[in-house]
Amino acid sequence: MVNGKRNSKFHAKVIKKNAEESKAFRENFQQEVADAIDEKQSDYSNIRLFSQDETRYGLLPVANRRITLSGIKPVAEIEYSFTSMSLYGAVDPQNGDHFFLEFPHLNADCFQIFINQFSTQFSESLNVMVLDNGRFHQAKKLEIPDNVILLFLPPYSPELNPIERLWQDLKAKLFCQADDTIEAMQKKITEIIHAYSTTTIAKITGFSFFVKTDNVI
Repeated sequence: MVNGKRNSKFHAKVIKKNAEESKAFRENFQQEVADAIDEKQSDYSNIRLFSQDETRYGLLPVANRRITLSGIKPVAEIEYSFTSMSLYGAVDPQNGDHFFLEFPHLNADCFQIFINQFSTQFSESLNVMVLDNGRFHQAKKLEIPDNVILLFLPPYSPELNPIERLWQDLKAKLFCQADDTIEAMQKKITEIIHAYSTTTIAKITGFSFFVKTDNVI
């Protein structure tokens, strides 16, 4: 309740998430993957499982909490500029292999380029890509490469997507860092991404229900 009135916007967000559906997806994940690859499995000797998502970054600094002495507030330099870029990524939580591309927009055209280049990067395998229900992920004009299968998460369940943990780690490294240009921020993002080893990425994104699909793929 806000000022004696029901906060309908907040209420709507609460009821959109289906906890039982999210639980069932996690518990039945191996079967979900097996069903997804059933038709194409015979065409590939190698099958891989990736977690995919996008995150936006820009000149507006990342906000976060910090522990200080009692009565002392942390001070940060803030530049109110909303110039931004979007980082598209896919990671293999089992071994930490990864693929990233930067784009100026979040839309179907950029996603098409991403999955096309991802498909080429991992051309020797059939790749199951787990991702959210973003509209541009399901655009009718998308042409999904033959070696890519999209497996959608339950709605409003980012906690089931391992790459979300990587985005959290990346943004923690950007806390209180201000840049004058988007090019400077891009350089910083690139340095952070290149510093991640496959071992580190696997450790950050290695959700147990993802890793336990060995007997399926």
